[in-house]
Amino acid sequence: MSHNHESSAGVNTTGGPGTPVSGGVGGAAAGTLSVMVGGEAAALERARPLLAPLAAKVLHCGGAGAGQAAKLCNNMLLAVSMAGTCEAFALGERLGLEPARLFEVLSSSSGACWSVERYCPVPGVGPATPADDGYRPGFPTRRMVKDAAIARRAAAAAGLATPLGERALALYREMLEAGSGERDFSALIEHLRERASD
Repeated sequence: MSHNHESSAGVNTTGGPGTPVSGGVGGAAAGTLSVMVGGEAAALERARPLLAPLAAKVLHCGGAGAGQAAKLCNNMLLAVSMAGTCEAFALGERLGLEPARLFEVLSSSSGACWSVERYCPVPGVGPATPADDGYRPGFPTRRMVKDAAIARRAAAAAGLATPLGERALALYREMLEAGSGERDFSALIEHLRERASD
């Protein structure tokens, strides 16, 4: 997700000292992060030995700023895909489906995505996730709001409408306003359940 790690090897990453990464706390601990780098290819090659212990993948995204741009796109998609995943599981519950059976269907069908397969928002379904730990983050909702808002501003500056990104941001902001800023963003499923019962 968006933990920045210092790079001292001259890789230009949008003006800050960090390089955007994806994979969260677990990925950092396991050395399985994806690192998104912007800058000159030669500078990346000098930095690669420093990044290798952290990362399963070091992805050269282009020139200066490209790593951060890729990260913004990734975060916007994650916000949208988790919102859709939460809605699908909440709907499945309302339709009487067992979450484990729905997980089996979604993870092996056209709805398959990281939010379903690796970060399922339903406790006891699929690999262990923050849902199995009372939605302790993980990736706190307040950070998803920050990242999704940055992506929205970038889209506006680029003259692009991102209606799904905007709607996802609005949902996470509702969670924030309801006092769930420190809960994992996948707790959106509980927020959706609460909205349905109002």
